[in-house]
Amino acid sequence: MDKMLYLAMTGAKSIMQAQQTNSHNLANANTPGFRADLDSFMSHKLEGPGYEDRVYSLDKGVGSDFQPGAVIQTGNTLDIAMSSGGWMAVQTDDGGEAYTKRGDLKISSVGQLMTGDGRPVMGEGGAITIPPAQKLEIARDGTISIVPLGQDANTLAVIDRIKLVKPDEANLEKGLDGLFRAKDGLTLTADAGVSVQSGALESSNVNSIEALVNMIDYSRAYEMQIKVMAAAQENDQASSKLLRSNG
Repeated sequence: MDKMLYLAMTGAKSIMQAQQTNSHNLANANTPGFRADLDSFMSHKLEGPGYEDRVYSLDKGVGSDFQPGAVIQTGNTLDIAMSSGGWMAVQTDDGGEAYTKRGDLKISSVGQLMTGDGRPVMGEGGAITIPPAQKLEIARDGTISIVPLGQDANTLAVIDRIKLVKPDEANLEKGLDGLFRAKDGLTLTADAGVSVQSGALESSNVNSIEALVNMIDYSRAYEMQIKVMAAAQENDQASSKLLRSNG
């Protein structure tokens, strides 16, 4: 009974973790540039004195699915989609640098260029600030040009260039803030080979239908583990009753 109950308990725990990850993915199905989280589990022997006859499910951590999302045309000048393998540098809360695929940009009330979730976009010399302008353009290489207020429509002023990088995605890991960083902790250098498409957005790579199906499957699997635990308890009670009657 002990082994049966232990296996069911660890199985239920792993299913709950997978369900949590799946729910997080589903909640971000409409977040531009979102990369789905992936759970990884393995069988592991319970070590200790005596014979190792217990095996439990071990969570190896959450990874990321780097498959690209679909590129959607929006017509919005501040929307950009990065080329395959390209990432955009943003400023973190502690003043550091991290990387994202989220390209729905906006300009704050103080003129700072930010992502849709409020992350300052990095340029060649730090966070990018946009002065008042009557027109703004983002070139394929990430260069930002404006027509200043009160100037002729043909007068373009170059403001900055968005920092674009092309990392080895196997060396990227997602933080709790949803941003990606190099596993070695190093800041990546800009890559002139990365281009952007203005007026377009890369969507989340989460498959909503698949996530909904997974949610149902995980719920059924969890219920099955609970039933196994209940059956183990019933077997234990029946065994105890049998021992008492024979005593």
